[in-house]
Amino acid sequence: MAAYNKFDDFVEQLCLKKHELNADLVKIFLSNELPLVADTIKTDIADIAAGNGYTAGGDDVTNTLSVSGGTVTMVAVDVVFTASGGTIGPFQYVVAYNDTLAGPVDALISWWDRGAALTLQDGESFTVDFQGNKIFDLS
Repeated sequence: MAAYNKFDDFVEQLCLKKHELNADLVKIFLSNELPLVADTIKTDIADIAAGNGYTAGGDDVTNTLSVSGGTVTMVAVDVVFTASGGTIGPFQYVVAYNDTLAGPVDALISWWDRGAALTLQDGESFTVDFQGNKIFDLS
């Protein structure tokens, strides 16, 4: 997977105890709009069109936290998007957000840039591969 990029507001919201990342529903969605570090909520970035195997708002990463030696790791499972009955995309960015949080609603966490736009053809899959099942470390 491409390099992790955090949204500036995520750090502030984390320090204000807005995120409970061991229990909150964290999702990833696909976008073809460049995320900006100053973006704060999901509606700041356009989601790709729903359909053909892609659900608006993206998919759950089944997140948990792991603690070891003073480091907290946000753990997630890989997510697979498969085009069925047509195409998905184009998209270039994978964006993570907190779907549980009510204030701010759908607060952004991070994004990854795959380097170029991709359109999945019918039957093709794209796997969001969190290396070592890790979204980020906090120490």
